[in-house]
Order: sequence, then C-alpha cells, then structure tokens
Amino acid sequence: MVRVKVCGVTREEDARMLEALGVHAVGFVFAPSKRRIAPEEAARVAAVLGPFVTRVGVFVDAPEDWVLEVARAVRLDALQLHGAEPPEVARRLSRHYPVIKAFRLEGPPPKEVFAYPADALLLDGPRPGSGHAFDWSWLAGVPDSARVIVAGGLAPENVCGLLQRFTPYAVDVSSGVESKPGVKDRGRVGAFLRAVERCG
Repeated sequence: MVRVKVCGVTREEDARMLEALGVHAVGFVFAPSKRRIAPEEAARVAAVLGPFVTRVGVFVDAPEDWVLEVARAVRLDALQLHGAEPPEVARRLSRHYPVIKAFRLEGPPPKEVFAYPADALLLDGPRPGSGHAFDWSWLAGVPDSARVIVAGGLAPENVCGLLQRFTPYAVDVSSGVESKPGVKDRGRVGAFLRAVERCG
C-alpha cells in the first residue's frame, strides 16, 4: 500500500479534512516557505488530529536543540530534514524521533544517498515546493530495500504515471492539492487519494 503525506498544512479545517479523507501523514513546514507555520500555530492545528495520523515537522538546517523543542511543543511523530544535514545530525535526532531525510535530485540519486542513516528517504526535485516533477526515470536504480517517499510536482493528474513506473513507500504532495498556497482543496485531495488507491 502506498501511503500519502500532505505537506504544508497551515489550517485546522484542512487538518480535519485530511484526516477524514484518510491521509496517512501531514507535514508542517518550519522553514522559509509560502507554507511556513509558527510552532505555536502548528501545535494548535496538530492538536485536532487523532493518534493514527502522523505529524511530520519539516526543517532545513535548523539547530538541533530548536528542532527537538519544536517537536515536543507540537507533539510531532517524525522529523523531515530538508537541508544539508550531515549523517551525524540525523543519528542524534533519531534517538528521539524517526527521521526522514530529503534529497533534491538533479539526476539519478547517487549510491551514497541510500547509505544515509534515516528511517525513510524523500526524493524531491531540484526546487521543492515549485510544483515541478523530476524525471521519474531517475528512480530506476533505487534499491528494493530503500524506504522511499517521492515528492515534487505530484498531483491527481500525474500520480498514476509515477505509480505505474515505481512503487514507493509513500508519496508526498503539497501544491498539487491546493487552491492557493497553504490552503488544501478537498476535491483535489480526494482525487489524489483515489488515484493512489487505483494505481498504487
């Protein structure tokens, strides 16, 4: 089963809607972005979610102490590192929370990506949040043992194309299910989930 994470959640009503539709994980962005959310606001939004929705915090080269402080305040379930964090940072943080390490691809992922000490690897395009997909043929050499989350330009209209070529652990969508940055569209989320169920 391919899991679905919706990233860039900023509103309580969207969090409730995503849970009701069956989304597996929601992402809160604590880095510069059109979808950035303050930790105190994220805590309020996260509080409306039940225990079977995974709350993921997205960080970019943030101080470890601050990451852990935010994680405790928001009651995060996992940390997504989207910067140039070295392996030793992930090892230390993973003593406290599962770690997802994101990589921005400019071509097929090099082998060292799959040696990174993380619970899952997120493969994204060169400009995360841009709404542009990368070349999915780059996934051809991904080891079967890798727990991979695919992001970058996914939408209801194209996610089947990905899933017909590659079966990831999960897919991560943000702008592809929005009416405007930070505002999720119920119809597009539902269409995305149906497409994943049909093709994944």
